[in-house]
Amino acid sequence: MRVTQSMLSSNMLLNLNRSYGKMSKLQDQINSGSKITRPSDDPVVAVNGMGYRRDLAKVEQYTRNMITASNWLDSSDESLNQVGEQMKRVRELVIQAANDTNTPEEREKIKMEIDQIRQQIQDVGNTNIGGSYLFSGTNTNQPLFTPVAGGNGKEINPALNAPNEAVNIEIYDGIQIQVNTPGKDLFKSIDDMMGKISGLLGDPSKTGQEIGDMLGGISSSSTNDDITALHNKVLEAQADVGARQNRIEMMENRLGIREVSVTKQLRDTESVDYSKAITEMVTNESIHQAALSVGAKIIQQTLVDFIR
Repeated sequence: MRVTQSMLSSNMLLNLNRSYGKMSKLQDQINSGSKITRPSDDPVVAVNGMGYRRDLAKVEQYTRNMITASNWLDSSDESLNQVGEQMKRVRELVIQAANDTNTPEEREKIKMEIDQIRQQIQDVGNTNIGGSYLFSGTNTNQPLFTPVAGGNGKEINPALNAPNEAVNIEIYDGIQIQVNTPGKDLFKSIDDMMGKISGLLGDPSKTGQEIGDMLGGISSSSTNDDITALHNKVLEAQADVGARQNRIEMMENRLGIREVSVTKQLRDTESVDYSKAITEMVTNESIHQAALSVGAKIIQQTLVDFIR
């Protein structure tokens, strides 16, 4: 086959264009720090990169969910702790009132404090965080206690539907955790007990023994609505919240490890090896310059050059 001058020129231009393309790609990698600038550069790397970014987006969402869950649990724990502290004060007041030497005026003073504590516990039952009521089950837009219709005081909100249902938040792939503490039964029992104690203190015919029976425990006829039994229920609810808080902490650690792992995989997949890219760039530049130099010697002069 006869090799003509035009064939030499065409091949030279083709190879020079390829060389320019390689150097352009390497230059883009060095400038951007990424192996690819468009999916067509390497479809496999592009698909893997999208998968890793999707995983990172999920990690970010789960992190936000965990922050919300932690806020709910921390607030629930603090609220139950307040109820527990108030129950301790109620115990002290009942012990004081169980003495038959108290005058009617002294009983009245104790009753007034009991009524104030009852209102405080009702307010705790209506704890709201970010527009959501913690102890109203799935009825997060409804308070647990509402004013009594046509009377004084408060009662459990009659409009609540299934107030003991759980509110769950997804904190990892397929893993949900209950963030609320359904409080209808617990707070209703405490509120009824407080009302009963107030009634005993307001009735002059009631003896110190009858008032003391509200303490519960081994020394008296313990029931499910005495101070000891209900205080234990508050402590059990706190323990349950604490266990879920520990679960959140463990999941936060797991999520942190997942984020580091996915970030590393994304970097290894897409990030350019600068030392390798620069070395290839220098090598291609040398080859390109050599090609230009050799091509200039191989390509013969044209008739125009002789005319000069």
